[in-house]
Amino acid sequence: MKIKSDEITSIIRQEIEQYSGKLEISEVGHVVEVGDGIARVYGLSKAMAGELIEFQGATGSVMGQVMNLELDTVGCVLYGESSSIREGDTARATGNLLEVPVGPELLGRVVDALGNPIDGGPALNTKHRQKVDIVAPGIAARQPVTEPLQFGIKAVDSMVPVGRGQRELVIGDRKTGKTAVCIDAIINQRQFWGTPEAVVCIYVAVGQKDSTVAGVVETLRKNGALEYTIIVAAGAACAAPLQYVAPYSGCAMGEYFMWQGKTPEGQAGSVPKHVLIVYDDLSKQAVAYRELSLLLRRPPGREAYPGDVFYLHSRLLERATKLSKDNGGGSITALPIIETQEGDVSAYIPTNVISITDGQIYLQPELFSAGIRPAINVGISVSRVGGNAQIKAMKEVAGSLRLDLAAYRELEAFAQLGTELDTASKRQLDRGARMVELLKQGQYKPFDVIDQCLSIFSASRGYLDDVPVPQVSKFEEGLLNYFRTQKAELRAKLVKAKSFKGIEDEFKAAVASYKAGFRG
Repeated sequence: MKIKSDEITSIIRQEIEQYSGKLEISEVGHVVEVGDGIARVYGLSKAMAGELIEFQGATGSVMGQVMNLELDTVGCVLYGESSSIREGDTARATGNLLEVPVGPELLGRVVDALGNPIDGGPALNTKHRQKVDIVAPGIAARQPVTEPLQFGIKAVDSMVPVGRGQRELVIGDRKTGKTAVCIDAIINQRQFWGTPEAVVCIYVAVGQKDSTVAGVVETLRKNGALEYTIIVAAGAACAAPLQYVAPYSGCAMGEYFMWQGKTPEGQAGSVPKHVLIVYDDLSKQAVAYRELSLLLRRPPGREAYPGDVFYLHSRLLERATKLSKDNGGGSITALPIIETQEGDVSAYIPTNVISITDGQIYLQPELFSAGIRPAINVGISVSRVGGNAQIKAMKEVAGSLRLDLAAYRELEAFAQLGTELDTASKRQLDRGARMVELLKQGQYKPFDVIDQCLSIFSASRGYLDDVPVPQVSKFEEGLLNYFRTQKAELRAKLVKAKSFKGIEDEFKAAVASYKAGFRG
């Protein structure tokens, strides 16, 4: 067959036009040392701090991240199985920073520190990814915290109120109910789900037993809270690098929602823009970071922690904020948990995190053992946002509650000496004992804020003073039921006004009427 020259020319021209040669230049180094989740690599002279590095191991590739930039080598943490990597293996710089999948597809799922599902469910088909470690929004991008974030816990919402965009530390010894307080706060957000005030919740478990995390997931499922919650788990069996990075991954997932308020003009944001993140707990993250730092041969400072362990937590918690209206008004509220040893809040990590946060809820082992649960010590617990994060009705009834309870504690200690007390002191003791009983609350049973106001109103106005202490909870239960049924119209007035102003006398008469018919 004879082929004409013009046909040959056209075929060659077509091939040339279709050719798109791209030259790929990548920096490649070699592993000098590997072990305990750490690798040292020689030859990556242009690697950035925080850059992702791809290691070619015997069983496949493993991702790592640059943490140390030294004279001849770079120190990397490994986010995978390090046993497959050997000395001499190649490591390639990717030019990228660590990212995780984000979006509403993660709601109701349990994922690892890198955003991979570990709950046995289907694969995640997220449309967006977000950088794990970013700079927090500046002051100009923020606004003051004014919206309440209701915990559903009487002792918290009345005396240590938390607002949307606040960072409130939950601190105490082991087994004092720190996680339970935070899980209650997550469960209480169920009432807002499906409304413009909806809150997405993220629970980050660092260094917890897998059985503990499974228990939290089951509790949230039973209480209908899993549908708006993301669980990020880096358990005790996980490598230190994954425990270190898990809180940042959880925060990145939350930031996607926080910025949803800033939607294009004319569009309504259908994705929630308020987020609640629980970091359980940052003590274990600090221990994981200390392990990494010492393996990377950074010099230890106070209590063998590296000097930048403060920066570890501050750059995480600074990302919790209430955005300005120009930025959509979204928020991230952070509840970091810190475990103390024998109540020592002056240790290194507790003092670090106390100085970063906007207040703390201190749970005391002695109160917990005495059956006062949640075991909140009102003397040490504080919220630096205060009344700005409360509705008017709560401010009106709980204004002096902290001082009254603190005075009661002092008077109680004095009375134990056997000293005879005057009538006013006895009355104060009696009211304090009933208030303490009223503030007790069962686990995973959050109260509506209006019900809390009614309970505290009845106690602060003296209606419980002659009710026997063992009957206080029964009185409260009956009173709240009375306001939901026979006095539903009056309760609706309080729901609408969110203040007792102008209707206080009606409530006094209603409580007195209920009390007259109360039988313990």
